[in-house]
Amino acid sequence: MCFSAQASFTAGTVLLLVGAATVRRARVRAELPYAWIPVLFGIQQLLEGALWLTFPDRAPLLNTVLTHAYSFFSHVLWPIYVPLAALALETVPWRRRALTVIAIAGSAVGLYLLATLFTLPIVATVTGRHIAYASPHFYALAAMSLYLLGTCASLMFSSHARVVAFGVASFASAVAAYAFYATWFISVWCFFAGVLSVIVFLYFKGPRRTVPVPGAPPEPEVQ
Repeated sequence: MCFSAQASFTAGTVLLLVGAATVRRARVRAELPYAWIPVLFGIQQLLEGALWLTFPDRAPLLNTVLTHAYSFFSHVLWPIYVPLAALALETVPWRRRALTVIAIAGSAVGLYLLATLFTLPIVATVTGRHIAYASPHFYALAAMSLYLLGTCASLMFSSHARVVAFGVASFASAVAAYAFYATWFISVWCFFAGVLSVIVFLYFKGPRRTVPVPGAPPEPEVQ
């Protein structure tokens, strides 16, 4: 998390436990990408916990490695992974088409940000009891717009109410993180989104709609 190593390790451990329970509840392969989201957030939080231990100047090389490992999750993985996970769950044809377009946009911004990890240095520093990631890149407004499209809007296009709830909560947390923690936005929003990923478990609790099956007719959309 963005407050201390202990908090990061605690959050990461809890998310791994919730994620393990979520993955076990997946009934078919198409549900697994969505089920793995809390696990991946747990790993990300553990990486930031380890990063805390490298301050101040205790292990510069390890600091750089962990900064880029964490940034791979925050910059690259989520805008690519989330729309693909939502797409895998979807059965409504027009929503699948929309999610395909969003997945392409998310992959484009994710690959662009991956390139910046190699061309522009990312530096993590502790300021005001939070970790600040200096992540310079060009076309910031366009990149952020596509990023939010992939990580939040993709979930809102789902026909599953509990998936939509996660998307709305994630977007609201992004707004809150930017409004109150702009300097530490990357760290704080990833923490908020990680905590909110427990909503993923709710999708797997109780009755839920079927997922796409090759060759099966599309399921009618609930009005």
